[in-house]
Amino acid sequence: MEILRRLAKPVSHLVVLGLLALSLHLPAAHAAMIGTEAVINAAQVQQDRERLRDVFSRDDVKAQLLARGVDPAQVQARIDSLTDQEVQSLSGKINQLPAGGDSLLGALVFIFIVLLITDILGLTNIFPFVKHQKRY
Repeated sequence: MEILRRLAKPVSHLVVLGLLALSLHLPAAHAAMIGTEAVINAAQVQQDRERLRDVFSRDDVKAQLLARGVDPAQVQARIDSLTDQEVQSLSGKINQLPAGGDSLLGALVFIFIVLLITDILGLTNIFPFVKHQKRY
């Protein structure tokens, strides 16, 4: 019996230390359900990221980037470092832009409307067809 006690004490210490070591190094696992919306959003973000890579890897876009002193490889690295929200925002903005770039006609119409409104309010006197009220 004495032999068993002498062997049991170091073995029990070893077992306690082993259990302590295992419990300290293993983090607790947290499981949760993944919703369909999260899966769809992740797939959409991946598609948007690929679309951005495709847009910035086109030859004409690369030429414009180089003309402005931007390295296309650095652009690809920055696309990879964007957050999901930034990717979705940038992809949405690219989809909304006109194919030919900024429209000169749109800018001219905007300027005409601003000048017309200021002329109607009496702040300017540019257009002869606007009838101004006489001030006393």
